Parts: sequence; C-alpha cells; structure tokens
Amino acid sequence: MELTKNFEPAAIEIRWTDHWKEKGYFNSTPDERPAFTVVIPPPNVTGVLHMGHTLNETVQDILVRRARMSGYNACWVPGSDHASIATEAKVVQMLKEKGIDKNTLTREEFLKYAFEWKEKYGGIIYNQIERLGCSVDWNRVNFTMDDHYYKAVIKVFVDLYNKGLIYRGARMINWDPAAKTALSDEEVEYREVQSKLYYIQYKLDSESVAEKMKGKTGLESSLTNRRAVPSNELESFSHTSETTPADTKVPKIIDFDILANNVTDSTSDQFITIATTRPETILGDTAICVNPNDERYQHLKDAYAFVPLINRRIPIIFDEYVDMEFGTGALKITPAHDINDYNLGLKHNLEVIDTLNEDGTLSEAAQLYVGEDRFEVRKKIVIDLEKSGNLVKTEDIINKNGFSQRSNAVVEPRISTQWFVKMKPLAEPALKAVVDGDIKIHPGDRFLATYKYWLENVKDWCISRQLWWGQQIPAWYAPDGTFVVAENKEEAFSQWSKVNSESANSIGHSPFIIDDFKQDSDVLDTWFSSWLWPSEVFHGITNPGNPDINYYYPTSVLVTGQDIIFFWVARMVMAGLEYEKEIPFKDVYFTGMVRDKLGRKMSKSLGNSPDLLNLIDTYGADAVRFGIMIAAPAGNDLLFDESSLEQGRNFNNKMWNALKLIRMWQNNPNGISAATGNEPDAAAAWMKHRIAAAKAEMESLFKEFRLSEGLKTLYSLIWDDFCSWYLEWQKPAFGAPTSQAKLQATIGFFEELLQLLHPYMPFITEEIYHLLREQKDDLSVKQYATTAPADDAILAQGELLKQTITAIRDARVKNNIKPKEAVTLFVQTAQPQIYSNLASILQRQANVDAVSITEAAVDKCINVMVGKDKLFIQPATELDTSIQKEQLEKDLQYLQGFLVSVDKKLSNERFVQNAKPEVVEIERRKKADAEEKIKAIEESLKNL
Repeated sequence: MELTKNFEPAAIEIRWTDHWKEKGYFNSTPDERPAFTVVIPPPNVTGVLHMGHTLNETVQDILVRRARMSGYNACWVPGSDHASIATEAKVVQMLKEKGIDKNTLTREEFLKYAFEWKEKYGGIIYNQIERLGCSVDWNRVNFTMDDHYYKAVIKVFVDLYNKGLIYRGARMINWDPAAKTALSDEEVEYREVQSKLYYIQYKLDSESVAEKMKGKTGLESSLTNRRAVPSNELESFSHTSETTPADTKVPKIIDFDILANNVTDSTSDQFITIATTRPETILGDTAICVNPNDERYQHLKDAYAFVPLINRRIPIIFDEYVDMEFGTGALKITPAHDINDYNLGLKHNLEVIDTLNEDGTLSEAAQLYVGEDRFEVRKKIVIDLEKSGNLVKTEDIINKNGFSQRSNAVVEPRISTQWFVKMKPLAEPALKAVVDGDIKIHPGDRFLATYKYWLENVKDWCISRQLWWGQQIPAWYAPDGTFVVAENKEEAFSQWSKVNSESANSIGHSPFIIDDFKQDSDVLDTWFSSWLWPSEVFHGITNPGNPDINYYYPTSVLVTGQDIIFFWVARMVMAGLEYEKEIPFKDVYFTGMVRDKLGRKMSKSLGNSPDLLNLIDTYGADAVRFGIMIAAPAGNDLLFDESSLEQGRNFNNKMWNALKLIRMWQNNPNGISAATGNEPDAAAAWMKHRIAAAKAEMESLFKEFRLSEGLKTLYSLIWDDFCSWYLEWQKPAFGAPTSQAKLQATIGFFEELLQLLHPYMPFITEEIYHLLREQKDDLSVKQYATTAPADDAILAQGELLKQTITAIRDARVKNNIKPKEAVTLFVQTAQPQIYSNLASILQRQANVDAVSITEAAVDKCINVMVGKDKLFIQPATELDTSIQKEQLEKDLQYLQGFLVSVDKKLSNERFVQNAKPEVVEIERRKKADAEEKIKAIEESLKNL
C-alpha cells in the first residue's frame, strides 16, 4: 500500500468506526472482569455538541479506552435528556410554522408531534458523538422519556411523596413568562444589563400624619429607596432557592428595586420618594417599610401613603429588616413581585396583589395597562408618572437581571402553587459521602467547597413545570378538590375510595366514579428524571437487583461540567443513596469551561462557538481531540484556539512521516542485515527505558485525572524523543543495509507509543499500528503489558547523548564549521565507558570522525561543557579562537551574575529559616553547579 503524503483522516475514521462496531468491541455485558462504568451526561435531545460537550466526551472516551486496554470490562452508556422546556419551545415553534396553535391541540396530539420531532432531530447529537470517535455502547442508549425511564420517575415521585419528602403548596418561585412555567433557581442566569433607576414620589395621607407632624418642618431625608443586600443575607432571598454558591453576590431572583445611594433631596411633608428599576411594579405595592429604631420616621407610625396613578392607600410599616444606614432607610413593599417583600408581607399580614399574568402581561389587578407587556408598560408608566408629577428624576445604572437559561426571557418572582421536594433530609447523606471521601472530587480544592456550601444551605426544590413534554405528575384530583398521588389512575381511585369510605357508606356508594378523577396537568422538572441516570440506565429503579445494576453500579467516574454541580451531581448522589443505598460514582471529574481566545464564554449569541462537524471535516477527529485536550488542565477554563487543532494535525503528520521513514527502512534497496541480537544498541536501550518511564508517569497522571498533562507527556515523547532523536540515531548510514535488530526494535517501540496514545487519538493510532506490520489484534482492545521500572542510569545516558550532540552542533554554528567537515572529539570525563557506548551515534549524528577520552585539556580546540564533562572539539582546519573566547566570556559573565543572586538569597537568614528545606537545598545545588561551571570556563579561557 502506497502511503499518502500527509495523513488523510476522513476515510480512515469511517473505516475504523465501522470495524469497531462490527466487532462489537465497545458493547459490554457482565463477566468476571472488574467493571469500569461511565454514564454520559445526557445532552439535550434538542441540541448539538458544542465545544464544552466536545471536551467532556473526549475526556470520558480517554478514560474508557484506557480502562478497556487495562483489563476492565468498560461500559460507557450513551443517552439524551428530553429537555422539557427547550424541546417544547422548539415543537411549539414547529407547529406555529405549520399554522397550528398548541392551545388547539389535546395533550395526546401535542405529544405525538413532540415524539415525531424527537425522532427527526434526536439522532443528530449521536452522530456527532460517533464522529468524535467515542467508544460508547450503542446497545445501551437511554432516553429520559423511554417507557422504563418514565415509569422510574413516576415510581420515585410516588415513593418520595409517601415518605413525606414531596409536598404541594403555594410559594414564591421563579417564573419564565416566555415558556410560561416555573423554574428552579439553577435555571436562572444573572447578567449585567444597562438599566434605569426611577425616583418616584408617593403622596402621604395628610390625615394620618397630621397629628404626628405638629412641630415638624418637613420629613428629613424622606427620599425612599431600596437598600443594598449584604452577601450574608443571600439565603433569605427565596423560600425555594436551591443554590447559593459561595462566590454569588446576587439574589436568586429577578433583579428587584434597588438602593439609590447619595440622595440628598428633601421633600415636603406631603410626599415620600422611592427609587426603583421596575416602575411597573408600583401597581402592586401594598406598604412602605422603615426601621422601628429610626428616629427620623417615628412620626410615621400608623401613617399611610398613596400609590401613584391608582391612589391605593397603603400603610407605612416598621421592621428591623430595613437597614437604617443605607439611603433614607425606607422601602416600598410589593409582596407579589419580590421575595423579600413577600416575606415581609407574610410577617405583617399585607395584601398580595399579583399584577402580572403568566405571559408577562399586566393582569386586571394592576388596574392600568391591563393585557400589555410588562416592558411596554415600563415605558408608558414612566411617561404617565412624569405627567402626574410623581417622577422626580431618572438615572442610568448597570444592574443584574435574572434570565431563563431555557428561553432567555427575564424571569419574574411569582407566587404559585407548585410541587416541591424537601431537600434537607436528602442532602445530609449526600454531603457526608463527599466529606468522608467516599466520593472524590477532582480538582477537589475548588469544587469540594462549592459542593459543600450548596448542600449545607440547600432549599426545597420546585419540581413542577407547566408544560406537556415530560413525565406528567402522578397526582389525581377528585371533583371536590382532594387529590391522591399514585402511579396510575386505577390505583389513585382505589386509594381515594379507601380513605373516603365513610362518606361513601353514608350514601350507600362512592360519590365519584373513576372517570371523575383528573390528573395534574403539570410535568416534572427534567432534572427530576436526570438525577436517576446512573441507576435507571441499568433499570435499577424499575427492576431492582437485576444483573446489570448489581455489576455496573456504582459507576466508576462521572465527567461533567462545573456548571451543573447543583443541577445534577449533588442530586444524583442523593438519589443514589436513597434508592441504591450506595454512592452513584466513586470519582467526579469537573472539566473547565471552554472559552474563546479572548476569554469569552462560547455561545451562539456571540457567534464564537465553532461547528464540531466542520472542525472534524477540516482537521480530523484526532486533531480536534488533541487540540481541546492539550489546552484543558483539570477543572480550569481553557482558551480554545483553532491553532491547537492545527498543532494536532501537525502531530498526525509527524507520526505519519515516522511511519513512512520506517517503511523506507523496510524497503531499503541495500537490503536488511541479518539480526544477530548481540550488537550493543545504546539508542534502543534508551528508548526502551524512556517508554518505561513515560508509562509510569502516565499511570500517576491518570490516577490524579491530569489528562492534559498526560497528553503533553506523550506528545513530547513521540515528537521529540522518538521522531526527532531516536529515529535519527537508528536510521541506516548512507548506502548501508537496514539492521534487522534495529528495525524490529523500532517497530516495537512505535507500537508501544501508539498504544499509549490510542485513548487520546484513536483513529491515527489504529491505522498506523496496522500499517507497521501485519497484526493479529486491534489496538482498541490490545491490553497494556506490564513494564519493568526504567533504569535511571540508561535514561541519563540518553540525555547526555542529546546534550552532547546539541552542544557539538551549536559549536559548529558559532565557529562557522561546515556540517560536512568532520571534527575530532576529546572528552574529559569521569564516565569514559558511556562515551565509548555513544561513540558510533556521535560519529553519525555530529560528524565526529573519532571520540577520544583525555585526562587533560586539549589545546587549539573549541571548549564546551556538558554537565560536568568537558568537550574539546578539534576541527580539521585551523580554529579562530576569538569567536569562542567571546562566547566563553559572555557565559562567564552570566554565570557570575547568577552566582551573586543565589549567594544573596542563601545569605538571607529569613529565607533559609522560613523556606522549605528542599527549596533551600535546590538553591545550594544551583550555587555548586554555577561554581563548577565558572571554574571550567576559566580553565578553558586559559587554554585559548
């Protein structure tokens, strides 16, 4: 087979993908081997793989392939998430394009369209996973709306309800007006936006304050505004707040009325002024609040004010919640549209006026602008407030608003009857599992603290969604408003009948029939299905104790993004401990966030996220995998630049050229010499032990999940040590035959290197492995062999050889000695045998005609230091020593300056006493090394 000039991945990737699938290498069934199980974080069925997914899937494939090649029964389960909000939005859009309104359909009709949409588009992401080279078990694909999975979710809901861990109630939640559904706090994303701060004055009820105003000249500092909220109060922002990361400085609800600082305007005794970013919410105000210890407002006890435009009379209340030091120390209270106001409303028994409909338009309760969008109302009400004389002024500000991660709509706090999970009882064992080390987090220094903080401050989880796409909540309502939670309607009716048997007996029959019962129309949060993933992909909930769940659970490692540590990771631990009585995974590896080279998060809106398939078509899957892994230190964000993919493609071509070079040796017109097996081969000895050292290093790096560092190790080993050095040392001399012994050793080394690299770059490694010589196995399932520890002395000999060749070549360049001009090498050394072993390589690689050991300096030579050895390079023609003298003097000057800096550090008593002993010892070694080199240079200068 004639090899192409460069590696061409397209056809090769297809061929090997088909071959691996045909052989069933990645399919797994329980056997006697230890299991290595990974479950893929299920991507949304609506989506495509972005670069974050690409990193995540590549990391998983590296771990799975290496485990498979290390004797484990590797099982990597693929699948996808039904993504209730995102998918329903796409289906609604599709229907709209067909002229169909969702509201004209029955639930069953809508779900039929949804499943048709899923079948049409759901396979896109699987194709991308396959194109990337992921070695998943395609026989085990799971989808969170599969029949068995649906049943598992319902079963868990019923069980938790019966245990008292699920309840239904009216609470303030995050509301997405675009998707018209409740959200969990994790589904709200805060962003800085340009906003305006509106100063609005409220007229005081003169009758209520008249008596208290006697002797007053006016209200001092009566301008009202929102106070800033200290970070230590963040947990009070939401009854249903499920996440409060340690570094979060914004409340877990939509941006609310905020504090206006440095306001000095005085107002008459007829008005009190507030500052807000949301003037449309004043239509729902039901109080103004001040601190009871604030002397400025003692005269306002039992007083009232009027809401502008609608003249609703509202009380001025007193509560220590208000910070007197901020602004004027007064707040407007809108219980229906702010969680803190809601809490104050409960405490002071305030009226709750919900002025918003579910779609973000104003409700009849607002009295004005009914049916108009909230943001259009904001524009109009400002104009009307100005006309009425209630608008004092407007300021431009930057503040944070909450946006729905699913629809990108600005989120509203809303009081709504929803279903919740009590999280505290589930969180305690999940926290203990990590704190006790049963589950290890990588890198633990950053994410362990975040995990702990969330679980220690966890709030109840709002799990109901006002959608049709998803698992329908198994609650069944009787006409009288009572309800029963059960897995199906028949069971619900049976339970209701038993509970209500007394009333049934009084009239001789049940007052209702089964058809009178209606199921709750809401569905469950998608994450309520995803938290069962490690168990139910093996049917652990629906078929407890089956052979698969017993063999594959707990899984070995979870690889996921740091952004879903609350959504998914912690909740999976809870569900695993609750239903399998065991942790769901032993290790959690958090990948970093993929950013562009400017440091921006990759997103569709910025247009900075490349298309994965286009990248694979351009560079090849191996180059894409290389490019994203080489820049991906564990847990840290990575700056993605296509130049790293170019580097990966160059690496492919480097290995391809190494293959072509070996092919040339195999087809040497001068023949192949018989293998004696007795010829000393310093190069082969060094390469053997260099690979052994790399294997040990890789083992250590994989245990620590330092996969990027592992790739860098292999990259240097293959590009530099094998291709740039070893192959050069072993290539046959011009006109000489190929050494059979060296050829076979070289092929063996290349195979070992390809095997080490295979988990990172599976296609090119498998291809070259089979092109080197006829193979009886495939690299993807070839088991790693046990390797003896590396010999440090042989490794040092190879490093000395590289340094010596480099030093001779540099000396040639600096002294204008042509490459074809042979030189004689004299070496003054304490290890003469090593140079004798290396002589033949030095002669070919540095054009040295002879290598001699000497005990004294040699005149009229170029003097070079390599470690502690002195090299005397004697050219065939007369040497101009002025160039060398100049260079030696420069080197001497540098070393003398370096020695001064080291001496200064070592003479500093504070450094010597406080630094770690090993650090001090390093500095002492630096000093000794510098002194030795200075002495050698000074002696060399004497001989010039």
